[in-house]
Amino acid sequence: MNHKVLILHGPNLNLLGAREPDMYGAVTLAEIDRRLGEAAAERGVELRSFQSSSDGALIDAIHEAQDWADGIVFNPGAYTHSSYALRDAIAAIDLPTVEVHLSNVDAREAFRRRSVIAPVCVGKIAGFGWYSYLLSLDALLQLLGSQ
Repeated sequence: MNHKVLILHGPNLNLLGAREPDMYGAVTLAEIDRRLGEAAAERGVELRSFQSSSDGALIDAIHEAQDWADGIVFNPGAYTHSSYALRDAIAAIDLPTVEVHLSNVDAREAFRRRSVIAPVCVGKIAGFGWYSYLLSLDALLQLLGSQ
């Protein structure tokens, strides 16, 4: 079965490569999407990627995904800690979602250690830079394959 996955990037991730490279690395969002696209093609998976710094646009993308996707890989960025609306959008749809972060959020500021998104996700992968996305995609595909 060919799975379909939404890769959802939250606020400020469009600045990757230039934004705090010591924390987030030098890889751009376009490069992450390109690498994920190659990995998806090797796995026979259809990917759609979307980035927004607006929680409303992210919510709309989550709602629309229920019509076509089998799962979501989601980096909510700073919304991780504050957006109950995004949490509720994930809870409202019946799609397994993996929360992903480039940095190890648990080794950073105290406010970053609490995710309001994680309780409605099937898992969370963080701290491996851009590779966190690839690990999240593979974990989601493992889960989808076992269902």
